Amino acid sequence: MNSCEICGSTSFRKTTAKERMFGMGGSFEYLECENCKGLFLLDIPLDMGEYYPSNYYSLVNFNTSKGLRKWSKRIRYLLFKLGISLSPPVYFEWLQTLQGNENSKIADIGCGNGQLLEELSYNGFKNLHGYDPFLLEDKYSERIQLKKMDYYDINEKYDIVMFHHAFEHISNPVRVFEKLVTILNPGGKALIRVPVTDGQVWKESREFWFQLDAPRHLFIPNTKSLQILATKFDLDLYSIKFDSFECQFWGTELYKRGKILNGLNITEEFSQQELNNFKRKSIEYNKMKIGDQACFYFKLK
Repeated sequence: MNSCEICGSTSFRKTTAKERMFGMGGSFEYLECENCKGLFLLDIPLDMGEYYPSNYYSLVNFNTSKGLRKWSKRIRYLLFKLGISLSPPVYFEWLQTLQGNENSKIADIGCGNGQLLEELSYNGFKNLHGYDPFLLEDKYSERIQLKKMDYYDINEKYDIVMFHHAFEHISNPVRVFEKLVTILNPGGKALIRVPVTDGQVWKESREFWFQLDAPRHLFIPNTKSLQILATKFDLDLYSIKFDSFECQFWGTELYKRGKILNGLNITEEFSQQELNNFKRKSIEYNKMKIGDQACFYFKLK
């Protein structure tokens, strides 16, 4: 890689990392652009499937809601729209910022098991499509279509396109944005929730950073790199909100200790006071805009 595909800079800083979640090891080199701070995996493994085993967190099964619980979620959303908040889930805020409604045609890229789309269906959303190349097979229901399909093969247009920790799993961010503007309807919106190199934990811990997640994360942006991409593709980056969690601290610390995270019980590794402190610190980092992940909201001009 001779120059940054986002900003054209030829100055990079190298970091060598291992696969740590499942203890697979290996050696993976990342290059961080010294200008826009985007972080690129240098050599992508030929078979990425081996790094997404069946117990990878986004692919495991979940319990669907039925009967009274299902209807209670619908009522909760109706009350939220009226300004009455009864412990609203975080996706209510995403929908509000995206100005989505029950008739919006929504695509969830890297949908995993489809849990988010299932939750949206409980709240009255009925035109929901999920795409993930690591699904075992296509799945269809009255309101939801889950397709075993690569992002670049999508040929429909949407009012809302969401990447919930999927953007970083796709190589070539410029090409991702090139595709994005072709699948958005006029005035369509996109949400990219993603780890960012703005985070203080990345700056301090580098190869041990929990959300580096080598080699699954192929590109990790910085706020600056996404601003450049938005301008390049005539998108309005109209809102940024940091939403990092305490795992940036305990996960990174466990990796420093040489622990394999998959299947680990963190309450056996940290006291409740330590976990509470991590949570408090993550809230502070988000306010300071140095948390390790953020939500980026775009609108097609």
